[in-house]
Amino acid sequence: MKGKLSPFLILLAAILWGTTGTTQALAPEAAHPIAIGATRLAVGGLFLLLIALITGKLKLIDWPVKTIIGASLCMALYQPLFFSAVSITGVAIGTVVAIGSAPILSGFLEWMFFKNRPSKVWWYSTILSILGCLMLFMNKESLYVDPIGIIMALGAGLSFASYALISRDMVGKYSTLSVVAVVFTLSAICLSPFLFIFDMSWIMSFRGVGISIQLGIMATGVAYFLFAKGLAHVSSSTAVTLALAEPMTAALLGVFMLGENLNTISWLGIFLLMLGIGTLIRSSKSSSSKNKRRVA
Repeated sequence: MKGKLSPFLILLAAILWGTTGTTQALAPEAAHPIAIGATRLAVGGLFLLLIALITGKLKLIDWPVKTIIGASLCMALYQPLFFSAVSITGVAIGTVVAIGSAPILSGFLEWMFFKNRPSKVWWYSTILSILGCLMLFMNKESLYVDPIGIIMALGAGLSFASYALISRDMVGKYSTLSVVAVVFTLSAICLSPFLFIFDMSWIMSFRGVGISIQLGIMATGVAYFLFAKGLAHVSSSTAVTLALAEPMTAALLGVFMLGENLNTISWLGIFLLMLGIGTLIRSSKSSSSKNKRRVA
C-alpha cells in the first residue's frame, strides 16, 4: 500500500509547493523574495524540529553527518539560486529552466552514481511534462534570456535534484520526520544571515505572519515531509518529475485566485503536464505491483 501511495504523496507535496507563488503575491510589498525564502526555511525547520521533539522521533544515533550536511546545503542553495534566477531572467524562463532541468539532472545523477538507467516511460513522461511546463509559461511575459540568470536557474535545478538523490538514501534508513527536521533546521541556519540583511519589518504585520505560517508550515514543513515519505519508495528521478505538478498548481491558482488569464497554449501545456505525470504514476504503480508479485 505504501508503494502505491508514494507517487500521490509526492504529487500532493508538489501541489503544496505550487501555492508559494500565490502566497508570495499576497505578501507585503516590503518583503524581499530572498527574505521570504529564508523565512520559509526558518519557520519550516522550526516546525519540523518541534514536531520531531514532541513525538520523540528525533534520534541522531549513527547518522551520516556528511550526507546530512550535503542535503542541507542543497536545500539552502536552492532558495537563493531560484529566487535570484527569477528576478534576473524573469519568472517564465527562470521557472522553466530551474524546474524543467531538475528531472533531467536527477536522471543523469542516478545514472552516473548508481548506474540506474531511467526507463523509456520515465523519458516519455519527463519530456511531456517539461514540454507542458514550457508551453505553460511561454506567453506569460516577454521573454528575456540572461546568461547569469540561466546559470543560476540550472544551479537551482541541480540543487533540488541533488537534494532528492541524497535524501532518498536517508529516508530509507532513518525516520522521515527526523531527516526533514534536521535537514531543514540546518538549511535555515545557513540562510539565517539573510534575515538580518533585508528589511524584516513586514513579518510583524498580520498578513506577514499569515504568509510566514503558510509558506513555512504547509508549503515547506508538511510538503517536504510528504515528499520524503514518497521518496522512500520511488526513485529520485521519478520524484523530481512528479514535482513538475508545482508550476501547474501555481498557474491554476493564479487563474482562480489572482484573476490571471491563460491562453490556449498554456492550457495545452497544463494538459501535457497532467498527461506526463499521470503516465509516470501509472508506470510507478505497475512497477510496484510487479515487484510484489516477484517477492510473493
